[in-house]
Amino acid sequence: MHIRKAGMGDLSRVAEIYVFNNRINYFPIFKDERYSFGEMQVVSLIDHYFQKEEIIENTYVFDDGLIKGFLQMKEEEICKLYVDPFFQSMGIGSALIAFAIKEFHANHLWALEKNNRAISFYQRHGFHLTGQKTFEEGTTEYLVQLER
Repeated sequence: MHIRKAGMGDLSRVAEIYVFNNRINYFPIFKDERYSFGEMQVVSLIDHYFQKEEIIENTYVFDDGLIKGFLQMKEEEICKLYVDPFFQSMGIGSALIAFAIKEFHANHLWALEKNNRAISFYQRHGFHLTGQKTFEEGTTEYLVQLER
């Protein structure tokens, strides 16, 4: 398996994967150009990660010579799981979720209600919708909870 703990030198790639996934998956839902293409920038996200040591401490990367995806955990919760769009549908997300389940006993997460692709992915990996939902902070969109 090519999954390892992230280091400070990985932050630019992690931030790049996060920013591009955010734009591809969430801009069509939120339609907020100012946020998606203004506030959401790789450099500012790297700065944020440097300021919050617990983020990098709980981040793991899929690295087979190139970082192609990452996972961020908080105890048994999957906080983030993203794969570079160029490398999706190659089993990297499946490897990351299997790692989260095996190593951290991951048993829950929150996903944007309108992100059908993510919800389907988690359901294929044994997670199910609980019926719980909450607003995504600062928006009118819902997050839904999935459990294992």
